[in-house]
Amino acid sequence: MTEQETLLKFPCQFSVKAMGLAADDFDLLVVQIINRHVPNLGEGAVTTRPSREGKYVSVTVTFEASSKAQLDAIYLALSANERVLMSL
Repeated sequence: MTEQETLLKFPCQFSVKAMGLAADDFDLLVVQIINRHVPNLGEGAVTTRPSREGKYVSVTVTFEASSKAQLDAIYLALSANERVLMSL
């Protein structure tokens, strides 16, 4: 899919959510993965939310996306990590 075939207009604000087992360093792991593709995350870019039972945690990172290729690379990197159970 080319830039022309996506509904997004770049650059744009975009949020990526990753879910995994709750651990003290899971949010740091997600930020490190995304930082490889988005070096300048702004303050307040990261929010975390535990599941009702506390077994899982979701980490949402909001940033300015520059291209579909950048987003594809982020999702590939997240899904390649065994600690990331799901990414949206």
